[in-house]
Amino acid sequence: MIEAVGVVVPAYNEEMLLPTCLRALRCAAGTVSMPVHLLVVADACTDQTVAAARAGGAQVTGIRARNVGAARAAGMAELLRLTADTRPAAVWLATTDADSVVPPHWLRRQLRYASQGWDVVLGTVSVADWDGHPPHVPAAFEARYDFGDGPHPHVHGANLGIRASAYLATGGFRSLRTAEDHALLAAVTEAGCPVLQASDVTVQTSARRLARAPTGFSHLLRILAGQQGVSRPATGSEGSPLRR
Repeated sequence: MIEAVGVVVPAYNEEMLLPTCLRALRCAAGTVSMPVHLLVVADACTDQTVAAARAGGAQVTGIRARNVGAARAAGMAELLRLTADTRPAAVWLATTDADSVVPPHWLRRQLRYASQGWDVVLGTVSVADWDGHPPHVPAAFEARYDFGDGPHPHVHGANLGIRASAYLATGGFRSLRTAEDHALLAAVTEAGCPVLQASDVTVQTSARRLARAPTGFSHLLRILAGQQGVSRPATGSEGSPLRR
């Protein structure tokens, strides 16, 4: 049974979008019956991200890596410190992104799956605002993202939860500028941890054109913008499942 929950939000100059992200996370935290540590990792920020995080009710830790993998890892390390009095198998660690908005049931549903024995929950993403993109991009994204009736194949750091015992057993997030979520999935899969690809846990994320991670979600959308009329399989920019 999960007894403590922590959420990591890596952020690089996210003063504009972070408040909305944190409001949604506070709402999600309010639906569960155990303590939730909300932590923003301010990575080399030069704007008011730290002030926005504190105003939004989050704890803040700072690094200067400009590396999303390092930021998620630093956040997880701090959450593990904050929950050190709880056995790792009873701690749930989740992560999303500063430009994303989780639904109210985000944590509640992850914890329900954890109670069923899943060590990792991988959710999906949706995009509400396609402003600034060519008209064909939304349909191109939907075609590429479609996974039919089966388990989805996608991996998103913006929508991921993991039991602390599994996180520790697999070495955690690596300091990668892109695909740190894929590397973690590979490690937990190799370790034999139960992984659920949950199509009913969806986070709304932005379609901004300014990338925070190379070959990440923004990079994929730029590729789709240049592929009008081209049909391709549901994979990301490197031929792997869509990532963020």
